[in-house]
Amino acid sequence: MNHLPQAAIDLIKHYEALRLTAYLCPADVPTIGWGHTKTVTRADVDRKKTITAKQADALLRDDIGNAEAAVRSLVRVPLTDGQYGALVSFAFNLGFSALSRSTLLRLLNAGNYDGAAAEF
Repeated sequence: MNHLPQAAIDLIKHYEALRLTAYLCPADVPTIGWGHTKTVTRADVDRKKTITAKQADALLRDDIGNAEAAVRSLVRVPLTDGQYGALVSFAFNLGFSALSRSTLLRLLNAGNYDGAAAEF
């Protein structure tokens, strides 16, 4: 099993940024913390719901765990830790469904690592 490098977590945090008050992301999705969307509602945004940094980190750990599960269930070829981290970041940001139907995944599972890398 692959290990998620700290660099992958840092990359997710860098592009998400920590926001402790619920907001609508550019895609108009209710969001809080480090890009957490699963349990946030428009009512939370309207009420300006807040969480602590510790709560945001816990939500991030759960979200990353879900992204890791998606990668483990969909990828059928060996990965380096760096490749694994990149795919977990992809799944975190775009979701299981997007990864499952992506050209990137199709190429990767066919063993075409260069083609999959080009899809990034």
